[in-house]
Amino acid sequence: MAQQASLHARSRSGTGKGAARSLRREGKIPAVIYGHGREPEPLEVETTALTRLLVGIAAASTIVDIAVDERAPVKALIREIQRNPIRPDDIIHIDLYEVRADEKITLSVAVHLVGIPDGVRNFGGVLDHSLRELEIRVFPSDIPERVDLDVTALGIGNSLYVRDVKLANVEILNDENLPICSVVAPRAEEVVVPVEVATGTEPELIRKAKAEGEAEGEAEKKS
Repeated sequence: MAQQASLHARSRSGTGKGAARSLRREGKIPAVIYGHGREPEPLEVETTALTRLLVGIAAASTIVDIAVDERAPVKALIREIQRNPIRPDDIIHIDLYEVRADEKITLSVAVHLVGIPDGVRNFGGVLDHSLRELEIRVFPSDIPERVDLDVTALGIGNSLYVRDVKLANVEILNDENLPICSVVAPRAEEVVVPVEVATGTEPELIRKAKAEGEAEGEAEKKS
């Protein structure tokens, strides 16, 4: 089941880069909420409250109760978190998407691999985790916090595919033949053959072949 969290927000009138910078100087973060045909509504949230909210949750799959001003809370998903490219810990904007209990939504959920594959533990293989998120369509109440896959039985050359994932009340939108993870053989190490060191044997002398006349002359001198 999806995690639950809550956050208080206030409506804001100022928009644009200048207004956003002013908010951040005041310890607030600009946000927007949209969905269900409503006009996007600019909001502001407290930086400390948002930072505390994001600790320990999977933001993409967590239902957040958003209370705007004095209105009744609405349920929403965090669709996007924009961060400072130089200081990634600094959040500069968030997008919230309102959800309804009776309407399915599309979102991504993280894939978590559980255990150590047999091919890794006993045969030195390498686990390649190629697909880290699944795209799903689901009612808000059935959103899984994450997808856990047991990989302990995988040997060298074995894989788990999207079709191997079984989730109740969840429609998986990825191609069923897409691999999620595989155990591959260890890469063969290049063996460097050392140059043979001299062992005290006489070196081979390579002499240039002499012409017939020259060879006869040498024989006469020796005689």
